[in-house]
Amino acid sequence: MKILILANSMGGLFRFRKELIERLLVYGSSVENEHKNQIFVAVPEGEIINEIENIGCTYVKMQMDRRGINPFMDFKLLLRINKIIGQIKPDMIITYTIKPNIYGGILARLNKIPYAANITGLGTAFEKEGLLKLFITRLYKIALKSVQVIFFENEENRKAFVKLNIVPYSKTYKLNGAGVNLEEFPLEELPGEKTIHFIFVGRLMKEKGIDELFGAMEHLHADGEECVLDVLGGFEEDYQSTIKKYQQAGWLHYYGYQYNVQDYIKRAHCAVLPSWHEGMSNTLLEAGAMGRPLIVSDIPGCREAVVDKKSGYLVKVHSRDDLYDKMKNFLEISDERRKEMGRYSNKHIRENFNKRDVVENTVKQLFKENF
Repeated sequence: MKILILANSMGGLFRFRKELIERLLVYGSSVENEHKNQIFVAVPEGEIINEIENIGCTYVKMQMDRRGINPFMDFKLLLRINKIIGQIKPDMIITYTIKPNIYGGILARLNKIPYAANITGLGTAFEKEGLLKLFITRLYKIALKSVQVIFFENEENRKAFVKLNIVPYSKTYKLNGAGVNLEEFPLEELPGEKTIHFIFVGRLMKEKGIDELFGAMEHLHADGEECVLDVLGGFEEDYQSTIKKYQQAGWLHYYGYQYNVQDYIKRAHCAVLPSWHEGMSNTLLEAGAMGRPLIVSDIPGCREAVVDKKSGYLVKVHSRDDLYDKMKNFLEISDERRKEMGRYSNKHIRENFNKRDVVENTVKQLFKENF
């Protein structure tokens, strides 16, 4: 069987879906580790192409502006995907993120190829009413009309699609995010360092709540609190001068995009993500699995990772002041209390977000219709 996977990022796909891809390669084989299926991965060029090829996949270059809204460029993307489908002639198509979901879905439907879509978050278009939301909703209705299954990472996103009549409930399935590999992200005791390290892992952009986070840290620094912020992630928007300013102030450590984040989480005391919207934050699952308390926005895709006041704190979305209050509270509790929160965080993630369970549930849904 030939399976084509369409996504907007090589790094995100391989980091969070590697185990699923490995399972799909051998699905249906009676011989251990035999690759029964061919997997073609079409994504923009990235730094870890060799990694995806080393596990047995074929990389297909697909140029894409993942955030821009340009009809001419998107039409060219549609033509590129159509060409890829024509060359590979896949038996199944699996898509991730908005543009691959829409354009891959439309072409899979036109070519009568079974396909599955993954909603990894609704994005800004669904935050408020307007022409953009109506336009994206209409495109999704066209793209997903013949979808076999559409995966969601939180219940609210699923309800939103059903309420908008994009897909019937019977075609939906909720996964606990991408899950987390508990062997790769083992429990680690909190560091004994007196200076508290908060860590943020994600793209630097307003929608991740980076302005609220920087504002809260600036306030804590002005209070004389002994804490720093470690930031891991690439620039989606222009924050270079802001990063430089806060590095010079002494409380921000910027490490850029890091594929392997375990060593950075190990050095941290608490992970913070004041995002505006998420599907399911995989970075929170990883930090929680390693026993880090979490301070996150009280939104779908974040709140599921936290047991409020036991494994971390929920924060009002868009609220720098509430974020400051929760971070300050974390600084003021005892070391033992922080350790208790970390252990509870690990327990919660282990019981609810095991990668093995997520992979098996995904495979069962993909093949239940005899693709």
